[in-house]
Amino acid sequence: MTAEVLPAPVAAPVAAPAIELAGAARWYGNVVAVNDVSFSLGAGVTGLLGPNGAGKTTLLHMLAGFLAPSAGTVRVLGRSPHRDPSVYRQIGLVPERESVYSFLTGFEYVRYNGRLQGLANADSAARVAIARVGLEDAADRPIGTYSKGMRQRAKVAGALVHEPQVLLLDEPFNGMDPRQRLAMMDLLGEMANAGRTILFSSHILEEVERIGTEILVMVAGRLAASGDFRAIRALMTDRPHTVTIHSSDDRKLATTLMADSAVFAVELQPNGLSVRTAHLSAFRRIVATSCQAAQVRLLEVLPADESLESVFDYLVRR
Repeated sequence: MTAEVLPAPVAAPVAAPAIELAGAARWYGNVVAVNDVSFSLGAGVTGLLGPNGAGKTTLLHMLAGFLAPSAGTVRVLGRSPHRDPSVYRQIGLVPERESVYSFLTGFEYVRYNGRLQGLANADSAARVAIARVGLEDAADRPIGTYSKGMRQRAKVAGALVHEPQVLLLDEPFNGMDPRQRLAMMDLLGEMANAGRTILFSSHILEEVERIGTEILVMVAGRLAASGDFRAIRALMTDRPHTVTIHSSDDRKLATTLMADSAVFAVELQPNGLSVRTAHLSAFRRIVATSCQAAQVRLLEVLPADESLESVFDYLVRR
């Protein structure tokens, strides 16, 4: 009996990245805003994280086609977006700066965006987009009467009215209350699940953690880290930290803390104990037990180097 020979399985085609940068740079005279950045993104939500002035906005403007790279290449859906209207129709941009005429109603603003994109029925598309961001009750009010969070949602509606394949958002949650943020995060998640590519910038770690599985970390125009959020979050957590502690007997507590492997330096200062630890999560667990062992009262624990700038600086120097 002859064994049946089955055809070899055919590998599924790999989808081309929706966003692709290779050695991209942008400078203004002697000022380098973005320096030698390379990455590619497919469908999903990616967080662009970095302190103010890191180059996030310049990078988004290059992807939106507003700026040409000074060096390297920037491609969206396989083409350079700079001065290519056919690419613009596949991109939605939410700028950080206020870019909405205050005398327009929310509906008028979103409808004009639809008309600029050449939609056959801009009125209907505008109503749908406004409903998606939860602004139906305020759609016919002038945007000048909106709160900051409402204006942000109006900008998001204007960016998605033409159902773009790529959505770029610059600090989109500014001014939103917690309920509005959660609703917007859910909306972005739904769009990503539908196959869209979403890149949003933020300087707030928790915003990225909630909806972005992938992360890009920028510092001083360079890409300091990229990849899975959980791995980069661990780098940010398990790094050298300085903590200031106030207790009822700092000298006695210092002796106890020095015996723990999570602590590699303790300095007695006029304003308390300055403690250096390489594992903040472990240190948080042992500080209370150390106080009990030393029979002192713990009054205050203050992180001394928890700014985003210090975190990003550590990632760059690794």
